[in-house]
Amino acid sequence: MYETPSRRNFLAGAGLVGAGLVGAGAGIGAFTPTPASAQSRPNTEDPRFTLAVIPDTQYLFDSDRGDPAPLAATLRWIQDRQADENIVFTTHLGDIVENAQASELAAAGEVFRIFDRRRTPYSVLAGNHDINPSTTDQRGPSPYLDVFGPKRFRPLATYRGATPDGYNTYHVFRAAGREWLVLALDWRPSDATLAWVKQVLKAHPRTPVVLTTHDLVSADDSGVAGLSDHGQRLWDGLIKDSDQIFLTLNGHYWPPGRTVLRNAAGRDVHLHITNYQDRYYGGGAMLRLYHFDLARNTIDVETISPWILGREPSKRNELEQREVELTDPANRFSLPIDFTARFAGFAPVPPRAPRGPAAMLTRGTLAYWRFDQGRADGSAVPEGMRIQDLSGRGNHLVRVTLPGGAPDALRWSAEHDGDQPAHASLFFDGGKQPARGAYLRTVDGAPINDATLTNGYTIEAFVKLPADVLATNHAWMSILSRFGAGADAGKTGDDPAEPIATLSMSDGMALQWAVFPLNRNGMSTNWGHEMSAGQWFHVAVVNDGRLTTLYVDGAELLRNPSTPATGLATSHEPWFVGAYHYNRIVEQGFYGWLGDIRIVDHALPPRKFLRA
Repeated sequence: MYETPSRRNFLAGAGLVGAGLVGAGAGIGAFTPTPASAQSRPNTEDPRFTLAVIPDTQYLFDSDRGDPAPLAATLRWIQDRQADENIVFTTHLGDIVENAQASELAAAGEVFRIFDRRRTPYSVLAGNHDINPSTTDQRGPSPYLDVFGPKRFRPLATYRGATPDGYNTYHVFRAAGREWLVLALDWRPSDATLAWVKQVLKAHPRTPVVLTTHDLVSADDSGVAGLSDHGQRLWDGLIKDSDQIFLTLNGHYWPPGRTVLRNAAGRDVHLHITNYQDRYYGGGAMLRLYHFDLARNTIDVETISPWILGREPSKRNELEQREVELTDPANRFSLPIDFTARFAGFAPVPPRAPRGPAAMLTRGTLAYWRFDQGRADGSAVPEGMRIQDLSGRGNHLVRVTLPGGAPDALRWSAEHDGDQPAHASLFFDGGKQPARGAYLRTVDGAPINDATLTNGYTIEAFVKLPADVLATNHAWMSILSRFGAGADAGKTGDDPAEPIATLSMSDGMALQWAVFPLNRNGMSTNWGHEMSAGQWFHVAVVNDGRLTTLYVDGAELLRNPSTPATGLATSHEPWFVGAYHYNRIVEQGFYGWLGDIRIVDHALPPRKFLRA
């Protein structure tokens, strides 16, 4: 899946395609860096971005054994895909080398010059094989610090600081329109370091944090992780009371795994162990990619081997063929995270304020109905109550109760879409067989009852379907309809008993706009996709005087007819909100919430919809 032409050409130029095992000089010397001015940069505003993670590479730098080529290939792959994958930052989880020898660290440092030369953002940290493992970060000078100390990262725009001992750093990158902070902590951070981290977090109080270290959790063979002894110390002394830390990454142990713990604020912290040194070729600098998608509230995780991907497929040995990518549940998975809710404790997103009616009265508004009359949440809309048309044109609504309907079959609700002008709605508790519930209709003599809208129209509504809508038989219920059958308007095509116009939900809860236009004897129908229950959405039907287009949440849908459909036929009777009728008989009431509804006498662009 990653063998795109651009990537293959890059690898060929770098001398990595089809090459055998190479030494440090050959593997690194073949690389010619692209001038900075010619490089594609990550998109820091895109809600989709990637954090690249490299665990233990120690066997690649093991005295006179090992091979730096896999790590070099991984770093080059990251640079080659930086724009396509929107890779904003890379972190190494420690145990860069095997024996903490100066020569090993120097060789690894030479490979990381691939990143240094382009100033590609990254962090590293000391694992137990990179330093004297019996010491804390107060150990003093070391070959590790000579190569990977703070001075190495100072040229990078993402580097923000280090502890006085130099073994712990923090980095800030921008992605999805906000800042994110990465902590790179030593194998054994001292109490002074934990205090330093708390000061860093205090200085960045609204920034979500990914904590990287070498030893935190380990996993069993089923992939279920738990805190190590040292991990328990970090949890108790730092993570548990630091709500900004939502994800931790560590190496050291194998197999890979993960767990979720609840912090002191009652929010989830995801703790992951990833390490492949036990696999073929010491893991071959295998790469884990954390694909954040804030629009979908998901992190998609995958694990690949850029080094093997860069080899000619026909020349891969049997073991390499098995290691191209890891697709078991411990290495390829998705994390559902509601980022807004998870970060609400330290970076709350204020809800969009209500917008007054006057601002919604765009030119040509024929009717504007909203349900924020200040009534108590859950209280019934009184029988016969008039809901004012705020356009000033007199197209008011009144309640109509179906036979046997209860007073609370139509009630006020505080629920609303986040982009809805009015922060209120109505809940319609309707159904069919027999028809039940209550609905609204325009008053007798309302001007909109006669309107034919020959110059076009825009009809908008905010809608939310209950969780059990599919299980409780509400197929073809109508959000908004024009009373009267096609036959009443002189139409004889298709089924003239159908409503003159209806915006309905199908048996699978797909949107449908079906109308008898003025210029046709039969119906014109637009179809949408099936809508999810339990979520608000905004629907707009837009006709430019000739063609009709259906929109959901501002996005144009697919199944819009190309046959012209001009205006709306009329039998000079009321419009209904929340009732479906057939052959002039109301067959069912709507089931769900309806928010603001507006009808305009011309086509509006999405930027002028109520949700904009």
